[in-house]
Amino acid sequence: MSYTILIVEDEVAIASAIEIYLRNQGYNTIKAIHGELGLQALTQHEIHLAIVDIMMPIMDGITFTMKLRETYDFPVIFLSAKSEDMDKITGLNIGADDYITKPFTPMELLARVNAQLRRYTRYTTLHKNQLVSNEIHIIGGIELHKDTKEVYVDGEYKRLTPIEFKILQLFMEHPGRVFSSEQIYEIVWKEAAINTETVMVHIRNLREKIEIDPKKPTYIKVVWGVGYKIEKQ
Repeated sequence: MSYTILIVEDEVAIASAIEIYLRNQGYNTIKAIHGELGLQALTQHEIHLAIVDIMMPIMDGITFTMKLRETYDFPVIFLSAKSEDMDKITGLNIGADDYITKPFTPMELLARVNAQLRRYTRYTTLHKNQLVSNEIHIIGGIELHKDTKEVYVDGEYKRLTPIEFKILQLFMEHPGRVFSSEQIYEIVWKEAAINTETVMVHIRNLREKIEIDPKKPTYIKVVWGVGYKIEKQ
């Protein structure tokens, strides 16, 4: 499938560089120098992903994304300066899927674009085939299939051990709920908890497989003194 990516960026040099990176990977590109032109492009082309600068004249990236989300659900990746942390948080809250901090490398940009498109393509396929049911749990970029025992992260298959799968399934069936190590052990192993250190080891291994940065986990969080939970997305 040939994807078309919308680049909404007022700095011509940056927009042109991004266009070169993407076209070299086989993507089609459309450019707009501010949000209003970006909205016009949405009505004229089938867009599969947008790369959007936060700070732009006429219409900024946050306003553009809010208007985009009224109609479209494709991935949006923000471009931001290091000083725009609050804008990044706001953007993620109103519908952006990811962000890249300037300056960035071509490899980082392409890795994030590819991950978001894999994830979006899988979601689209699932919904078209009406496969989303009680047997499939989706939180953020994680997709867990109870019947086939498969797990995908941003569209990429992850091979989990049976214990890792059961722990992840427990968390994903109860997003936001905190489980102590003892509770996890008793539910997963189905026996009284004697040594819960093994729980910590399995969670550490699980993070290595599903987190972008296991040292700064996005999904499985520690609630100090209580236990573990998976964040609602």
